[in-house]
Amino acid sequence: MTLPPMRCEDIARHPDFRRLCTIEGIAVDLRYATVHNFVGHNLYDTLDCGWLHRLAATGLEQAAGLLQREAPGHRLLVLDALRPHRVQIELWDFLEGTDLRQYVADPARGSIHSFGMALDATLLDAKGRELDMGTGFDVMTELSHPQLEAQHLASGALTPTQLRNRELLRGVMGASGFQGISNEWWHFEMLDRNHVRQTFLRVD
Repeated sequence: MTLPPMRCEDIARHPDFRRLCTIEGIAVDLRYATVHNFVGHNLYDTLDCGWLHRLAATGLEQAAGLLQREAPGHRLLVLDALRPHRVQIELWDFLEGTDLRQYVADPARGSIHSFGMALDATLLDAKGRELDMGTGFDVMTELSHPQLEAQHLASGALTPTQLRNRELLRGVMGASGFQGISNEWWHFEMLDRNHVRQTFLRVD
């Protein structure tokens, strides 16, 4: 049975969600709370979106600890976490009439971000610099697609170092209960999507 949604403004009072700032070993730069995103303006405005569902938050905490063991001094940088359904609608509408909607979940189904069970992330080195992943966050081209990495490596579009950086990110996230997707190296989510949509609380 699908749970009724909750407004983002009420999230601080709900026990199922955990603030990103309580997770050690990560950095946070929510790009949709800035102008540095493909829409070009602050989509979150006054909304507090620095949250994840507690299950995803625990997984992220584990990933941060694993990263410290595998690459001391490195940190996970969270680029997006909880994304209210109203913002998902904005993203979908912005891409209307383009062939780029494969990069944004249809609000009619619901983004796993809106349940706090997905996040976008990259890695920082010991000096706080983002590792080179071959593209930036939300670059909507085939070079961002994990499923095409072998092809890009063979053509020289992706370097061995860039691929290793992606594999390090995927490795720590995968070992902590997350799975990636085929067309965005930065996106990670937990559990089966249909299960999440049917049994978890959506944030509007």
